[in-house]
Amino acid sequence: MTETTVSTTELRREFLAFKLGREEYGIDILKVQELRGHEPCTVIAGSPEYMKGVINLRGIIVPIIDLRIRFYLGDATYDQFTVVIILLVHGRTLGMVVDGVSDVIGLTKQQIKPAPEIGSAINTDYLIGMGTVEERMLILMDIDRLMSSAELGLVERLAA
Repeated sequence: MTETTVSTTELRREFLAFKLGREEYGIDILKVQELRGHEPCTVIAGSPEYMKGVINLRGIIVPIIDLRIRFYLGDATYDQFTVVIILLVHGRTLGMVVDGVSDVIGLTKQQIKPAPEIGSAINTDYLIGMGTVEERMLILMDIDRLMSSAELGLVERLAA
């Protein structure tokens, strides 16, 4: 077996790779229900800036958040590459606006490195680690933790 061949018994996790600014992120593909183009949302008064509003998705009211705004990555520009990733998080359907989606990447355990320790100033509990494929590096996120984190609290707020 060559170094580039992966044993069929070696476990691979698949991640949907997406862009926010210049960085590439990944979330577990099993959390993704569908990908949609960006569309206007119904704005909810008094919601945080990153909460773009809600859409009606086949009879289900789906909250939409913009991760670029949430992560303080500058102003969001919506164009033909902007994608809304529809997710199932803790039994709830949510939408996440990203700058673009690239592909699905399978990573072995050896390709996932621990997340860097940044200190207590920034909450990184939602980071799984850093995925590396050749020269590419993905910031791997646990979307369940992110959406239910104290900063977002989106899942708890929806359950109330």
